[in-house]
Amino acid sequence: MKVIHNKYTPLVVLTAVSMLLLNTSCFGDEPAHCEADIETVKLHVSNPESFFFQVTDSLQSIYSTDSIITFTVRSNADVSALAPEFTLSQGATVVPASGSTHDFSKGPVTYTVTSQDGKWQRRYRMLVVPTEVTVTDTLYFDFEQYNIDPTYQRFYVWQYTLPYESPTTTWATANDGFRISMGSAQAMDYPTTPLTDGYDGAAVCLTTRDTGPFGAMARKRLAAGNMYLGTFDIKIAMSDHLHATCFGIPFASRPEKFTGVYTYAPGPTVQDFNGNPIPNRTDSASIYAVFYRNHDAAGNKVCLYGDNVLSSPQIVAVANLGYVTPTTQWTPWDVKFEYREEVDEQELANWGYSLTIVFSSSAGGGDFIGAIGSRLCIDQVRLISTEEE
Repeated sequence: MKVIHNKYTPLVVLTAVSMLLLNTSCFGDEPAHCEADIETVKLHVSNPESFFFQVTDSLQSIYSTDSIITFTVRSNADVSALAPEFTLSQGATVVPASGSTHDFSKGPVTYTVTSQDGKWQRRYRMLVVPTEVTVTDTLYFDFEQYNIDPTYQRFYVWQYTLPYESPTTTWATANDGFRISMGSAQAMDYPTTPLTDGYDGAAVCLTTRDTGPFGAMARKRLAAGNMYLGTFDIKIAMSDHLHATCFGIPFASRPEKFTGVYTYAPGPTVQDFNGNPIPNRTDSASIYAVFYRNHDAAGNKVCLYGDNVLSSPQIVAVANLGYVTPTTQWTPWDVKFEYREEVDEQELANWGYSLTIVFSSSAGGGDFIGAIGSRLCIDQVRLISTEEE
């Protein structure tokens, strides 16, 4: 399998599709004019076709949860004198200045954004990473790397390291959204938690949780435990939660098989969007992976969302376990990717495809349908790809 060999790797700062319960741009008790965000970054270069894998890669939208910005470029790109241009939240300022030139061959550059009222700051690290292609055939996800979230110190986050020189990358979970509705919850009461005695070492457990009175008021009565590869736009989660989540990260290999082990125990009562019991229905979990074209025919970037992650015409292949049989014993799955069209090798080499892996304790969690207490535990996940020399 081709994988990307970087000095650094993009940090995918991932949060929950299942919940966000505040329709405000500033959280908690923060006042107006508190935003200190980079919203977009543009890299102008004289030869974008030979610098970027895709020309549209020169512009990035930055999610409010991101703290690391990564541009992945071709291995021969000169990154020694680049002048990124930023759009910021209203009234904010940034140091070093937007448009100032820096040598990214020496590593990341730190930018500090100050809010309009001068009372709030955020720091971002920006990397521009030339890449090379190496060969391997399996990616391993064992959920051994986890720690308390460094920002809020409330819940757990998980990292993984791809098989090349890079820092770790973070999985998405439902935990950050749950923090908004259940601020008093302890770390092990969140939807996604570690299991120290998994199938082999640590595992991860996803549990559908009640979001309490605040969740009921916001008509988001449960938060399914989930974990996935992608990004989350917290700013639109209240108004359009299904489109707040972008599933997938760029992927330069042809995936063939998706395996792992799980246990699953459905909760006792499935409830609908209004919190009413659904008679004669048992909750179901989700375990699947999707490989898709991340640009349309016009060259525009494409992302899959909560309403089309399994139905978009951009999808090239899916590995879906389907019905997740309840079991208290660690049970293996082994699913082949079902291809709907041929892979364009040139586009593959140019990062024209993305991959997501998705787990959820309640398959209907994106619509706030499921059973409180449903629990899906996952370990020893493997993604096996065709080896190409």
